[in-house]
Amino acid sequence: MRIKQQMGIVFNLDKCLGCQTCTIACKNVWTNREGAEYMFWNNVETKPGAGYPKQWENQEKYRGGWKEDPGADAPKLNQASRFWEMISLFYNPVLPQMDDYYGKGPFTFTYEDLHSEQPTKYSQPVARPKSQITGEEDIELTYGVNWEDNGAGTHEEGTGKLDYNFMDMTPAARQALLKFENSFMMYLPRICNHCLNPACVGSCPSGANYKREEDGVVLIDQDRCRGWRYCVSGCPYKKTYYNWRTGKSEKCILCFPRLETGQPPMCFQACVGRIRYLGPLLYDLDRVAETANAPEHELVDRHRDIILDPFDPEIIAEAKRQGISDNWLEACRRSPVYKMVKEWEIALPLHPEFRTLPSLFYIPPESPVQTAKPNDRGTLDMVDGGTVLPDLKEFRIPIEYLARLLAAGNTKLVETALLRQLALREFRRLERVEGRTDDSVLKAVGLTIAQARHMHRLLSLAHFHERFVIATSRTEDTDNAPYLERGFTGYDLLAPEQSPKRRTSFHGNKMGVGS
Repeated sequence: MRIKQQMGIVFNLDKCLGCQTCTIACKNVWTNREGAEYMFWNNVETKPGAGYPKQWENQEKYRGGWKEDPGADAPKLNQASRFWEMISLFYNPVLPQMDDYYGKGPFTFTYEDLHSEQPTKYSQPVARPKSQITGEEDIELTYGVNWEDNGAGTHEEGTGKLDYNFMDMTPAARQALLKFENSFMMYLPRICNHCLNPACVGSCPSGANYKREEDGVVLIDQDRCRGWRYCVSGCPYKKTYYNWRTGKSEKCILCFPRLETGQPPMCFQACVGRIRYLGPLLYDLDRVAETANAPEHELVDRHRDIILDPFDPEIIAEAKRQGISDNWLEACRRSPVYKMVKEWEIALPLHPEFRTLPSLFYIPPESPVQTAKPNDRGTLDMVDGGTVLPDLKEFRIPIEYLARLLAAGNTKLVETALLRQLALREFRRLERVEGRTDDSVLKAVGLTIAQARHMHRLLSLAHFHERFVIATSRTEDTDNAPYLERGFTGYDLLAPEQSPKRRTSFHGNKMGVGS
């Protein structure tokens, strides 16, 4: 067993406001520069919809991620073998085009016209769309990062019909759900998943993509990057971007300079809805390859299984023997991510069928409580079961849709996560409204009172230090402190001949699954 460290992330979709404050914070800090106009390391999509870039979830189109290789020890890349990758090195046919991101490219508006043009008695000055790359004015707007905001694409004639997550439903069912009276929407905030088995790393011909030893953050060495862009097509989440000005690929770095000083990433810090949680995890590297190659319906359970228990004395002893510090182990025991993913099982990975084993997990959203109507007796007409809380079959967001999004189509996993949230709400309502403690509803879904109280605390009342648990490295505990891997992402101040040999986190085989 080789124990590795990983920063884990949870987004609570039940609380996302869709306000884009996280997007603005990230944009201002990291991608507010030439060549990065179209990059959104953080974005919030409205589902259903095609997303950004358009249809990023459809791997029949982009061939990202990994695919199962029965009989083998590890999955294989979905886009091409190493041989065909080298043959087509100068022509990658499955890259997203600018039309998939922005139509004619990222745009701004001619705001100067609002000041320079003189108004007439017939019309006011108008700011016209203008390309941020070529400067061309009056360009046609056909798509953009927030094109589907607040359900703008949620109809049969719009982009909703392109949503990959309807694949488990019949065309008639999809069409019915996209009609106005049956429509639904939810927000999906996305950043790089910093996967345990990143396809961007396995795809890179030059070895520029790698995974940091100290916290599992996936980065791109700007000195080694040759702009082949196989990382762009290899990432099934399309969270790697090509900078047209520098000729290098870039991606979310989880604000690792902030992590190293004990601060959360900017999008986490700025989040108004407090939906974001950050905490360290331990995982067994020796089992990553076989887990990623598991049958589709087993992927989530196997993924959870390789996350190790930081309270287990044997795990603690082995982790210390392998050089993991006490402050990291203590942080793992306080990690909100471990509780939500492993213990309570209310958080699920985004599209586990891509087999990258993402470190970003989502708590599926609950549907709104049904409107209570007065009955003949003048009391509230409760939903079936004697509660104002909805039953799963009454949810406006289809379980099948959430299952394809978060559980590779396994509805049981989504139902467990939602039922535990509903049970918590009913338990707390009985305590606060009716003044009695009844744990029968918790037992029915496999929770204890202590777990319910802790869950309520984290999901509703958690302070800053409870939502963000960050284990920082101490210099005295680090053998190679002067040569931490931060230097290999393009921020190194050392000359190339002074830098130590790059400590890749990967075997160098076709999997690329950590060292």
